[in-house]
Amino acid sequence: MNYRLVLKLTGKTLLVAAMALLLPLLVALIYREDIRPFLFTLPPMLIIGGGLSQLSSSDHFFPREGFFAVGLIWLLISAFGALPFYFYGQLNPGAEFQSYIDCFFESASGFTTTGASILTAVEPIPNGLLFWRSFTHWLGGMGVLVLAIALLPSLGGRTLHVMKAESPGPVVSKLVPKASQSSKILYGIYCVLTLIEALCLRIAGMPWYDSMVNAFATAGTGGFSTRNLSIASYQSPAVEIIITIFMLLFSVNFTCYFLILRGKVKQAFRSDELRFFLLLVAGSILLITWNLRDLYSSAGEAMRYAAFQVGSVVSTTGFSTADFDLWPELSRMILFLLMFCGACAGSTGGGMKCSRILLVLKCVRREIRQIVHPRSVNVVKLDGRVVEEDTLRSVLLFFSTYMLIIMIASLILSLDNFSFTTTLTAVVACVSNIGPGLEQVGPMGNFSAFSGLSKLVLSLCMIIGRLEVLPILVLFSRNAWKRS
Repeated sequence: MNYRLVLKLTGKTLLVAAMALLLPLLVALIYREDIRPFLFTLPPMLIIGGGLSQLSSSDHFFPREGFFAVGLIWLLISAFGALPFYFYGQLNPGAEFQSYIDCFFESASGFTTTGASILTAVEPIPNGLLFWRSFTHWLGGMGVLVLAIALLPSLGGRTLHVMKAESPGPVVSKLVPKASQSSKILYGIYCVLTLIEALCLRIAGMPWYDSMVNAFATAGTGGFSTRNLSIASYQSPAVEIIITIFMLLFSVNFTCYFLILRGKVKQAFRSDELRFFLLLVAGSILLITWNLRDLYSSAGEAMRYAAFQVGSVVSTTGFSTADFDLWPELSRMILFLLMFCGACAGSTGGGMKCSRILLVLKCVRREIRQIVHPRSVNVVKLDGRVVEEDTLRSVLLFFSTYMLIIMIASLILSLDNFSFTTTLTAVVACVSNIGPGLEQVGPMGNFSAFSGLSKLVLSLCMIIGRLEVLPILVLFSRNAWKRS
């Protein structure tokens, strides 16, 4: 293990995170709020980050180092990102965020774009802190290390190992030969889409501050809002439609946008995963609309609410315009199953990813054909190309580990004696980076009632889900710590 190089990359990423803190600090100054939570946080990040980034190291950097570094950095970023919340709580004894565990939960939920919260009241929190809370979504959506690669001098051939560990999906590839250039292209598309959404929300009547915060939360598919009632508080069909569209746009593999920019529109829409995703979304909206036909005054209104909630859950954003926990059982079950599926690989969304679901279905079909025709040779194809057996094996391994983590975490959370539905959906919502679950952790609820142990377990579930299991498992593996 090349510890010096791992720590050097960690230090550089901490410096990027410290730079990001300047934006909420500026917001706090504009609104004449207490800036001490940010001023107290910056020195340790700058000192530790600056010190680590100056370490001299060799160039030996392999997949083990890449996965180890990503797991370590995401834990540290969540820990440091919690400090503004913690210092705010210590400076305001009557406010929330008194416990560092609560602050770590909120920070991990932000960076992993989960959107689960311990806050019982959002409005009393200062604008600067709410800005930081949603900005962590934006930073974590595309990946803090991808941002570091885009901003800092190239690390040569080592960056691909980092991108493979941090980027979601069963297969990760560069858009262009240089990984650092790929990072810049991804963040360029990301920034443009975020700004377009913010402008659309402003035109729809939302204040500039709210437009930016909600655009950050949508882009990162996180769901932290500035209101207790989330997007429902604006009571604007135009705002709901805009956010629904952008939630789905950010759920699409960003490679498709790159292909469209290069004029390869047909190639972009030939994606099997994209077609599967669109079919899944359309089918879910139609089924839920039919199921809600007696709850709303018109089919159009029912479809609007159905489309927003489906878009929110399948993109793993977590916004809400209705308490879907009160909907009929069929609608609740569809949304619960969408929590597992999630968005497309290569997007900012969470969940298992549509490409993995599609590959599993194709594997099942192949096995059935093999049983019916034992002598036939069957292969699994995606986008017209044969999928390697190693990739299929990793997908099946991911599924098994994913479900095992959900079972273990649910068992630990059961110590809090909440209902089965609350316990299970809380874990699934955190592992899949959704945010709200059902019953006590539904769209109108929160996670404040869980014990400190449960919050730590759920925080770890969020990070494991965001990094898709392996980086955290590598970090806690004894073999990964060996130097040889």
